[in-house]
Amino acid sequence: MNAPHDLSMKTDDVLRVELEVFKQEHRDLDDAITALVERGTGDQLTIQRLKKQKLRLKDLIALIEDRLTPDIIA
Repeated sequence: MNAPHDLSMKTDDVLRVELEVFKQEHRDLDDAITALVERGTGDQLTIQRLKKQKLRLKDLIALIEDRLTPDIIA
């Protein structure tokens, strides 16, 4: 996740697989954050880092979805 993702060099099939993986990671992070907050076991720094990682995934998911969705001109 640290390396930049060059979407222009990937096929739609690869992007669809990556999209599902990133969506699952996003859900997993959401579950982890919720568990840490509910139990009170996570320190604020850890929770903030997880939230930032979740936001990066959300942005990447949006980029991939934009690439896979054709532009429709009305």
